[in-house]
Amino acid sequence: MTTSDALLRVSMPEPGIAHVELDRPAKRNAISDELVAAIHQAFATMSSQVRAVVLSGRGGHFCAGLDLSELSERSVAEGIVHSRSWHAAFEQVQFGVAPVVAVLHGAVVGGGLELAASAHIRVAEADAIFGLPEGQRGLFVGGGGSSRVPQLIGHARMTDMMLTGRVLDADEALAAGLVQYRVAQGEGLAKGFALARRIAANAPLSNFAVQHALPRIARMPQAEGLFVESLMAAIAQGDDAAKQRLRDFLAGRAAKVRKEQES
Repeated sequence: MTTSDALLRVSMPEPGIAHVELDRPAKRNAISDELVAAIHQAFATMSSQVRAVVLSGRGGHFCAGLDLSELSERSVAEGIVHSRSWHAAFEQVQFGVAPVVAVLHGAVVGGGLELAASAHIRVAEADAIFGLPEGQRGLFVGGGGSSRVPQLIGHARMTDMMLTGRVLDADEALAAGLVQYRVAQGEGLAKGFALARRIAANAPLSNFAVQHALPRIARMPQAEGLFVESLMAAIAQGDDAAKQRLRDFLAGRAAKVRKEQES
């Protein structure tokens, strides 16, 4: 299955794993209004058969951010509606049908970084650079970055990036917690799909809990969060797939926890 609207390509190269590719390479995959709408549509209507998603950008860059050619003449009211359209689209990425692995290379800046932050796992290739240039352009983040990015790197580091224009390379992004994996140039998709296969092999309800409950629990006061944790743990362990996995483990049929060599 492959679909394309000339801005976004969606395919399922392996059973249960979807590949969503930004497809404006001539524009460094800058996000236009049409591309935001395509992202929203793709993730909102994704098949329930999808167990994991790999998100990447075609060409030399993941995403260079907002297409500034569309920004010049918006009113304040129009700006709010525009920002909210990004919020709606990236909400579908974060809380859609399946966990998302973002494979990042080249420019991952502005709105591109906001999109990457809405994914669940981020893999950076060696040439990836991360920036929030809105402060130098008289702008402010509008795609959910003020909420998601500080949860990854802290508000002080985000403040530095926005006020000074500081750009992080792949190694700095890994050290800061902005990405979880750093790989050599050209190896991002292989790593992304390897991680997607691991995710797709999990019990669906466990993935649901991690994707949907964990970020909400993390923002709750501790007492309320622990209560929701208890509810989610009870629901997950009551699932038939979880019971079978426990039986397999007790019978010695499940793999043991071990440390693997990772990039």
